Amino acid sequence: MDVKAHWETVYTRKAPTEVSWFQPHAERSLGLIRLARVTPAARIIDVGGGASTLVDDLLAAGYRDVTVLDVAAHALAAARERLGARAAEVRWIEADVLTVGLPRHGYDVWHDRAVFHFLTDPADRQRYVRQVLHAVRPGGIVIVATFAPDGPERCSGLPVVRYDPQGLHAEFGAPFELIMHEREAHHTPAGAVQQFIYCLCRKALDDTA
Repeated sequence: MDVKAHWETVYTRKAPTEVSWFQPHAERSLGLIRLARVTPAARIIDVGGGASTLVDDLLAAGYRDVTVLDVAAHALAAARERLGARAAEVRWIEADVLTVGLPRHGYDVWHDRAVFHFLTDPADRQRYVRQVLHAVRPGGIVIVATFAPDGPERCSGLPVVRYDPQGLHAEFGAPFELIMHEREAHHTPAGAVQQFIYCLCRKALDDTA
């Protein structure tokens, strides 16, 4: 499957406020970032951020070094248009997270809501974890949200892998300490309820990746 073509099609057929994962405000994600007690100067990357409103909430909360990565140009364009002049304060990366070149130890916080669960191939999950190991500084924070075991089995026409907190943490392994996890009952624009789990991990200080 052509991943980029799939997600470009999704964002040409639906407005950002119509996709099932839309949130008016990314309250759970922002709350976890705040709980991690990172400073306003923290380097934050939102993986698969696309048209997500998390970037709006981060800027409004005073975070000054935000990067949004997404494979879909249409999603990124929607976010830039929504932010207006403030879009210039954000780094935008149009790329696949599995193949993009990211700076070594370039981020203090890695955030991903609803990308990882689309990685049904174990080899792709391993590539993703290698990217996290490379890009997050020692002691940095990793926040990943996926569908919970009682969440949907498919999304946007694609199969997903559902996780409980222990299973999701196991995909990342020993270099990451599971600090906390939370559930979220996400209400979609169509009125459905989707169960998510969020895991907040800290990367080991002695990392040599």
